[in-house]
Amino acid sequence: MMEITDGPFYQDAVSQLKAAAEAAKIDPNIVERLRMPKRAMVVSIPIRLDDGTVKTFTGYRVQHNMTLGPGKGGIRYHQSVDLSETAALAMLMTLKNALVGLPLGGAKGGICVNPLELSRQELQALTRRYTTEINMMIGPDIDVPAPDIGTDSQTMAWLMDTYSQIKGYAIPGVVTGKPIAIGGSVGRTESTGLGVAFCIEFACQKLKMKVNSKMKIAIQGFGKVAQPAATELISHGAKIVAVSDVSGGIYCESGLDIPKLIEWTAAKKLLKDYPQYDKITNEELFTLKVDVLIPAAMEGVIHE
Repeated sequence: MMEITDGPFYQDAVSQLKAAAEAAKIDPNIVERLRMPKRAMVVSIPIRLDDGTVKTFTGYRVQHNMTLGPGKGGIRYHQSVDLSETAALAMLMTLKNALVGLPLGGAKGGICVNPLELSRQELQALTRRYTTEINMMIGPDIDVPAPDIGTDSQTMAWLMDTYSQIKGYAIPGVVTGKPIAIGGSVGRTESTGLGVAFCIEFACQKLKMKVNSKMKIAIQGFGKVAQPAATELISHGAKIVAVSDVSGGIYCESGLDIPKLIEWTAAKKLLKDYPQYDKITNEELFTLKVDVLIPAAMEGVIHE
């Protein structure tokens, strides 16, 4: 099995930690403590598929540091998930929560799976078994999961329900990002994407740029981060000229019809099948002449 420190993403996170610590003149002993997570759990998740066969998936939950409060971090369902990646994301959650002054530590979880290949029933079985396996590590005062890539409010509802069954009473505080009907927060779904848009607007003020009809924006991704960001930016007049998903991208120099594209993808349709606009690859999207580039899919896409 891969060691926590083996992955390039983890090594990159550690190098960022060291660089920041050096700039801030932080005690090397503290850096050494933050270099490794507090604890990590690897679990086997066997489920019965719809065809009657049993398949076993591997799941993870890593708690990097909980000095400031309970662990906080999403649960990712993606075929790239491994222990090292999860530990790196947990480390970044520690830093993010501390930097914005939240009384929370850093944690992250995930399952190595392509969720698009599973039915709703199979995803429910996967989530419930995963929750059962990690239930001793999570809780409102211990570690609070949330949605991430490949998971959503429905995933969190299954997780909360399973955890509550184990404890014997409803515990909505075990997760964030759950449906509003069972205690979720209004605006939670859009919050990450809106945060991206707000950061762009703030950066533009600093750079003496204006978010208006002359601004061209390309977005890699078109999911729960990209769509709210795009909606916010076009409300200020900006043109979204390119977006993409796993199937590829679409491009239109005069601007894409974002509301129609949101309707298209809500019906589980891929962008490559959209009848209008020029088709481009995810790689070509990065070479477009635009004012703003938003990487809103996986991390690590900008490299040498």
